[in-house]
Parts: sequence; C-alpha cells; structure tokens
Amino acid sequence: MPKKSVTHAVACLYWKCSRWTPVDGDFPAEPGMVIGAPHTSNWDFVHMLALAWRHRAPVRWLGKKSLFKGLAGPIMRRLGGIPVDRANPAGVVDEVLAQVSSGERFYLVISPDGSRTNDGYWKSGFYRIARKADLPVTLGFIDRATRTVGIGPTLTLTGDVGADMDEIRAFYADKHGARPERRREPRLANEHLRP
Repeated sequence: MPKKSVTHAVACLYWKCSRWTPVDGDFPAEPGMVIGAPHTSNWDFVHMLALAWRHRAPVRWLGKKSLFKGLAGPIMRRLGGIPVDRANPAGVVDEVLAQVSSGERFYLVISPDGSRTNDGYWKSGFYRIARKADLPVTLGFIDRATRTVGIGPTLTLTGDVGADMDEIRAFYADKHGARPERRREPRLANEHLRP
C-alpha cells in the first residue's frame, strides 16, 4: 500500500463531508486517461480529482492557462496541473505526449472541453491525446439522479471514431451530470473523420 499523502487525506475528508457518494471500486490499476462527464459544472472536475486522490493515483490534469497565473501557478502545477493555451491546443497534446514518452506514469484526468453546455459538440482533444499516447480511457461519471460519482469501463480507442464514440454515448446515456439542464450528448463534430 502506498504511503499516506496529503492529497489522499484531503480526498478522504472530502468524501466524508460530501453529499455525493463515490462508486469507484473499479478504479483502473494501470495509469491512463480518466474522463469526467457529463461535465455540467466545475464541481465535476473536483469530484474526479477526489476519486483519483482517494486511490493515491498520481494525476495530471488540464486547466485553462489563466488558472496558472501569479501565486496560484506553482500550487496548480504541484497538484498536477498542465496549463492549456486554448489558442494552441496542439501544444497541449505535444506536452502530454512528451511526459508520457519520458516514462512518467500518471492518470490524466480530463473533463472534455465543450461539454459544459447543452448544445454543440465535445472537442476532440481527449481523443487525440489518448490515441497518440496510446492511453486507455476510463469513463468516469457524475450522476445527480443517484448523487453518485464513479468509475465505469476502461476502453482502448480503436481509431474508428464513430464506433468509439457510440460506446462512450451508450455508457453516458443514463448519466445526468450535476446540472442536468446543461448535459450535452458525447459527440465530436467530425466523427466520420480520423482525428
């Protein structure tokens, strides 16, 4: 059993005080990507991070560049944050790939961008990163109807974007998110194309 950590203690306290129940017995043993969806609130990401910390999982997460300004920057990086320059999304993919190639083992926690409103498409960054880095994708969920936050199946993306997204859609079909009115169906703009 890994040694105790501050983040693990924080996660245990968080779940003890939370009105939500963690359902994470199937947390993946091997590092990869963990998606938090439906992403309808900023709290969704906090829940996914708390699940990972509860399992003492080494995590990295993507956050908008503005979160890393000033004194918050070192704290966010220490917590595993990787700043995202939305004007240069390819740079983020390259940075994550460089960390994976260096042999660093971590769980990349992502709430797919574009999934916090109920219209439009998910952005394909999570898919491109998973394919290029050969990361398995674990489907994490937030469901207000049951007040649960948990872990679903782990997928190996095939490159057949439509088929992969059909599998993701099927899993999330009955998951409502923290704010169900903002729920967006998991769909990429160009599923018929290889990202």
